Amino acid sequence: MKTIEIDDDLYHYIAAQTRQIGESASDILRRLLLGEPQPSPTSVDSSKPEAVASAPASEQKDSSTPGTIFDLVSRQDLQAESSVVGRFLYLLSVLARVHKKQFTKVLDIKGRNRLYFATSAEALSEAGSSTNPKQIPNTGFWVITNSNTTRKKMMLTETAIKLGYSEQDAERIRDLL
Repeated sequence: MKTIEIDDDLYHYIAAQTRQIGESASDILRRLLLGEPQPSPTSVDSSKPEAVASAPASEQKDSSTPGTIFDLVSRQDLQAESSVVGRFLYLLSVLARVHKKQFTKVLDIKGRNRLYFATSAEALSEAGSSTNPKQIPNTGFWVITNSNTTRKKMMLTETAIKLGYSEQDAERIRDLL
């Protein structure tokens, strides 16, 4: 097996083409570039931690997107992100993709004295010092990244709950960080 380096935007594009849990980047590229058939969805091992979860009952989703974050994210995807901030932004990006219509709910998630999410870097910078705002990839949303891992996990958990995930699934999402 050979290793290649690709830009983040290409990696996110490839990851976004995932059709089933456990599909590797090589499988995706074979399907996209060579037109090779993909393995049957029944071959997916549902005992793996990245197995598909049921969609939240309240979710109104676009038929072209998967039902939950678990439909797109695998351990392999996360291992490609070398930092906690990279994984944090990646997970938020996938949540935003899966829950396009509901993702604005993240704007309600705030700390005691600080905004966590906004629609601009300036809004986050004005709301606190040293927030280090970063844009959530492929969205119009920004998030603070100058917080510890525990705070980032709390933000992911709250985001998942706002988007209709159960407490158990929200904890699974948190644990992906």
